[in-house]
Amino acid sequence: MCGICGKLRLDHALPIEPHEITAMCKPLRARGPDDQGVYVDGPVGLGATRLAIIDVAGGHMPLSNEDGSIWIAYNGEIYNAPQLRRQLEQAGHVFATATDTEVIVHLYEEFGDDFAEHLNGMFAVAIWDGQQQRLVLARDPMGIKPLYYYRSQDQLVFGSEMKALLAAGIERQIDRTALHDYLSLNYVPGPRSLLDGVHKLPPGHVLTLERATNQMHIRKYWDIPLVEHPVIPRGLDAEAELLELLRQIVRDQMISDVPVGAFLSGGVDSSMVVALMSEVAKTPVRTFSIGFRERSYDESAYARMVAEQYQTEHHELILEPDAVAIVQGMADYFDEPFADSSAVAVHAVSQLAAQQVKVVLSGDGGDEVFGGYATYQADKLALLYRRFPRIVGSQWIPWIVNQLPTSDKKVSFDFKLKRFANGASLPPLAAHVAWKEFFSESMKGRLYANEHVRDASTPRPTVELMQEYFDHYRTDDLLNRLLYVDSKVQLVDGMLTKVDRMSMANSLEVRVPLLDLRLVEFMARLPSSLKVRGLQLKRLFRRAARTLLPAAILRRRKAGFHVPIPRWLKTELREMVGDYLSRSMIESQGFLDPDVVEQMLNDHARGRADYSRNLWNLLMFSLWHERYFTTGSEAGSEPLEV
Repeated sequence: MCGICGKLRLDHALPIEPHEITAMCKPLRARGPDDQGVYVDGPVGLGATRLAIIDVAGGHMPLSNEDGSIWIAYNGEIYNAPQLRRQLEQAGHVFATATDTEVIVHLYEEFGDDFAEHLNGMFAVAIWDGQQQRLVLARDPMGIKPLYYYRSQDQLVFGSEMKALLAAGIERQIDRTALHDYLSLNYVPGPRSLLDGVHKLPPGHVLTLERATNQMHIRKYWDIPLVEHPVIPRGLDAEAELLELLRQIVRDQMISDVPVGAFLSGGVDSSMVVALMSEVAKTPVRTFSIGFRERSYDESAYARMVAEQYQTEHHELILEPDAVAIVQGMADYFDEPFADSSAVAVHAVSQLAAQQVKVVLSGDGGDEVFGGYATYQADKLALLYRRFPRIVGSQWIPWIVNQLPTSDKKVSFDFKLKRFANGASLPPLAAHVAWKEFFSESMKGRLYANEHVRDASTPRPTVELMQEYFDHYRTDDLLNRLLYVDSKVQLVDGMLTKVDRMSMANSLEVRVPLLDLRLVEFMARLPSSLKVRGLQLKRLFRRAARTLLPAAILRRRKAGFHVPIPRWLKTELREMVGDYLSRSMIESQGFLDPDVVEQMLNDHARGRADYSRNLWNLLMFSLWHERYFTTGSEAGSEPLEV
């Protein structure tokens, strides 16, 4: 795993100097502490920091082909690299290293811009074709690895993280539509970023820039298969085929020249990955988990259950952190404000694992592939709810439900019930988004500081971003459409961003076997009735896992890594919240109405409303704004101690 960056100058000014690329590499050093390399040639510069996993000694980057006409900087792992290498050797290509980086170089020689279509893995790639004077950027199909870029009249700069682009001196101005989306979702959905002009290359896309004409083109090379009328293929033993496919994928992703471990939360996804790893591993699998003192947040007993069954070398940390230090550190490591509080736990378990291994496998992605979120249950319940128009038309049910007392417990019953009641009467996609959002459109309208901000943000409600994906994936299977939307937005910019930043902050590579293309394509062609049957989530996956996992694991509800934010806001973080959401701080930023924020703080403190998730969202934005606009610091230099 690595960090990459670079710059292509489009005017005829001075050539790129090595120190320019070195400066861009500096904030990426946690992504690749083992090695750093820079290549410059006239108008172009490429940089890479390397975490050595395959061919530890021979994988220096940037790397070129035999005659030095094509150069590459690359972040990721290609799981079908051995097969591709054999095919390329048969076609006459000669290799100097054992790296998958060199495989990509020769693929580009063989197939040009279509090279990415042959890759199965996680990657962000930058290729400079010196003969053609063209830059090529590519991102993996599922968006596991990040890639940012900024195009101006005279240059294009890119990097694995936005901090690398800031080191190149790009302008800093808030994209207010991106802010609007962040307030709803707790993350900034691509292709926008929170900095105006900085974009995320969409998953499954290739960007080309021809220096002769300054023409830039972005092309989609892969998408989740669309089946308009999905049915169960006759004669298909779906359970057996799924299990065999999972076994093959886990075997492929365990290939490494350094030790490999696994995150183990005790959920069905990570437990299944550990079970399959144990079938292949010649020594006990090293597993890593965290726990909490608060009983409703602690899932460590389930992780221990799986660890004992498969006799793993289990490492567990009971998280008793300095909440203030952790929150400040999180703001440093994310390029944009990110308010999924489970990032705290992912950072802690990454730090624990990095003491033992360089690579772990995780169960991330299983909810989007197999149908694991409680919102899919809500989607089905809402279909029944809407059949009773007199109930739907009544405002009494939401009003009554919203009078329920709030709870500090993790994803409490009152929280779920209020979310459902407030969204159930909406159209299917709008309801699906409403159950996930933190600030509704009406709440954001009240929150903005003035008419200018309000007018700049509200023309496109956040749900319209999802609507584009929903409309594109035209199938008569509603749940499959919603799974597609979640895979394109929440998975990429929420889940995968969190895992990438928190693991890379600790120089740890996380592989996600449940997002292997073979598995994604297999599941996409199946009807949603095999994924969610009645209110049973992940039906097919659970049935495939029943011979490998304890019944208690298969029966338990989805949990995940969560931290006690409601309690923290009232205790350890109370002073920090008071500082960063103070009237003076909010006024200095100029985006939010300090009166509205103050009212939220007062109502929350007095128990009149549960604004813990909203206040956490605003706190993370305020911390980010201070880092990037007040102090101007680009973060991420040193791992955060938990």
